Amino acid sequence: MNYCFLTPSTEETSMKIGIIGAGFVARAIATLALRAGHQAMLSNARGPQTLFSLRAMIQCETGTPAQAAEFGDIVVIAVPLTAIDQLPAPQLAGKAVIDAVNYYPDRDGQVAALDAKTLTTSELLARNLPGARITKAFNAIPMKQLESDGLPAGVAGRRALPLAGDFSEDKKQVIALYEAFGFDAVDAGPLAEGWRFERGMPAYCVRMTQETLRAALSGATR
Repeated sequence: MNYCFLTPSTEETSMKIGIIGAGFVARAIATLALRAGHQAMLSNARGPQTLFSLRAMIQCETGTPAQAAEFGDIVVIAVPLTAIDQLPAPQLAGKAVIDAVNYYPDRDGQVAALDAKTLTTSELLARNLPGARITKAFNAIPMKQLESDGLPAGVAGRRALPLAGDFSEDKKQVIALYEAFGFDAVDAGPLAEGWRFERGMPAYCVRMTQETLRAALSGATR
């Protein structure tokens, strides 16, 4: 049984979540956000008319990337790495942004700074979005499992998901989303530590509890 669709408590404020992207990651986050009582808008560069079927299927708002950025109290970036230079940087300045982007050289081509491990994907994204407050999250779990693995708080063996960022209030919002979707959270530290759960790291896309995830993050080597 799937337990991950939880209604926010009276203490938890409903959020507007703008999502730049309309693929598997975007759709999964939108679906879970709506079922948890939040509002969500999907977007892509081709325009909302191309998302007509998704809007009907998920019952979300649709728009352009700039509209999604303006809509969101928090904005999820769920596009391929090759598209980050096309993001609406002016509309994202000053916004809380969730970076769900992963680097796949076979898809994205070689990026020297990422290959040399002198930069994280989130730090690369931050260079394209001056003024945005970025938290790395939602990248280290397959989307089918994001929709199926959620459990109520306190259940033994509940899966934990990592996050990293420099802004404590924004991280609290991300943790609240993890909790609403049925997952424990493990804060890996500042944004520069996001490499600890990027592709190829022990914590990447592996089911772990809070205890085992903390150990995997701590033991990761670059």
